[in-house]
Amino acid sequence: MSSRVVEIYDVTLRDGTQGEDISFSIRDKLRIAEKLDDLGVHYIEGGWPGSNERDEGFFEEAKKLKLSKARIAAFGSTRRAKKSCNEDENTQALLKAETPVVTIVGKSWDFQVTEALKISLEQNLELVYDSIEYLKERVDKVFFDAEHFFDGYKQNSEYSLSVLQRAYDAGVDTVVLCDTNGGSMPWEIENIISELNNKLGNPSIGIHTHNDCEVGVSNTLYAVRGGASQVQGTMNGYGERCGNANLCSIIPNIKLKLGLDCLSEDELKNLYSTSRFIHELTNLSPLKKQAYVGDSAFAHKGGIHVSAVMKNSETYEHIPPETVGNRRRVLISDLSGRSNIVYKAKELGIELDPKDGRIIQILNELKNLENQGYEFEGADASFELLVRKALGLYDKKFHIKNTRTIVEKRQEDEKAISEATVEVQVDGVTEYTVATGHGPVNAIDEALRKALEKFFPSLEKLELEDYRVRVVSNHKGTESAVRVLVESSDGENDWSTVGVSENIVEASWKALVDSIDYKLLKDELKASN
Repeated sequence: MSSRVVEIYDVTLRDGTQGEDISFSIRDKLRIAEKLDDLGVHYIEGGWPGSNERDEGFFEEAKKLKLSKARIAAFGSTRRAKKSCNEDENTQALLKAETPVVTIVGKSWDFQVTEALKISLEQNLELVYDSIEYLKERVDKVFFDAEHFFDGYKQNSEYSLSVLQRAYDAGVDTVVLCDTNGGSMPWEIENIISELNNKLGNPSIGIHTHNDCEVGVSNTLYAVRGGASQVQGTMNGYGERCGNANLCSIIPNIKLKLGLDCLSEDELKNLYSTSRFIHELTNLSPLKKQAYVGDSAFAHKGGIHVSAVMKNSETYEHIPPETVGNRRRVLISDLSGRSNIVYKAKELGIELDPKDGRIIQILNELKNLENQGYEFEGADASFELLVRKALGLYDKKFHIKNTRTIVEKRQEDEKAISEATVEVQVDGVTEYTVATGHGPVNAIDEALRKALEKFFPSLEKLELEDYRVRVVSNHKGTESAVRVLVESSDGENDWSTVGVSENIVEASWKALVDSIDYKLLKDELKASN
């Protein structure tokens, strides 16, 4: 590991919130800041004070945070052309935030200066110099985001370099080179930074890239190879348009692939949980295919792959998943081989001899069900029930004798009424119940649990957390089979079950029954230990 340190500057709370469907409350931003501090990032950009009440509220509340490593940064721009720093409201708002670090953005592309700011090129240089000099006298660190730097350099390298030089003359701590439009390529980044180092004598630089060409992470890594000592990005790649460079990929690549210090080994283990935590606050589904932190990053489906991984994980994993706090997953499907079944059974606490003939029975049943439309990749509870039944390790606690579901709409402008009747038998005792619900599935759920709670009180804790339906094959229109995935929880554990049928109510019924079966199975196993 090299002694060189690359500082991580997180912009999730500002740039990240400019992404579509991303919005954080003040409380969300404070919680994220604490989580990022636990991860070990060096700087957290909290927002633009003075631009909106939410950012102002964050900076006020952030003063109370007890962070162990990260330093909060306020973001703003260079002073306005017709005002001094003392008179400029944005500059004064930055100081009012009372952060130890201030980052200001300024133009480094002559086209932007003349077309967007409508001022002379020399005036822009004065804005950069004056703003940095003024802030540097009043805060610990000042960073300068050279906006559109790479586009500017390609058009007029002399002027872009003069902007950087003026920032250094004013005492800036680091100049951050921004690929604002996200249109640069890795080889361009590498060549330009090499030229910059030669002309300015290896100055202190950072990098801020966007992902419009799907090379934001690559561009950042090339900049680090070229000497960048600070990288800016967002968790999970949130950001405007196609997003910012993704720190969830950048951080482990810097540490594990480039061999440079950015986070400690213990901090790196928090990467997966930090990614998931922030995903939860966005109310967006986690991106399964993300490198390092996605649920699919270390997931294996093919039987040959699983067999090899069980012998030596390096055969199909470039790092141990625990390095970044993730875990290995073996998926069950019609592509599964003996190794998949043995591995998954071991996860369930069931030791199987790879030569056990019952494995073939399980595989055949699995492939038969998947041919009908079942998928067990996201329904571990249903898979465990399947395995235990095949091995004779499952004792069903109740039996369904009769069911009926009615959906009635009495008037066109009134909501439909759903009613379910259930007859169940437990140890020879029959229970008959009726329940209504907000829909047929809810009515079934209510009736079934109402009938069973008399015998199994622990079912009172069972909650249906999520319910999803997907058409398996649509060539038959409304006669197509549907797959229902139900996610359940008892407050201590979460699990998923699946049901398939051409009748959506029956598919839902199968998934719900599996969920209850699984809950009772786990209760029994817990009591026996």
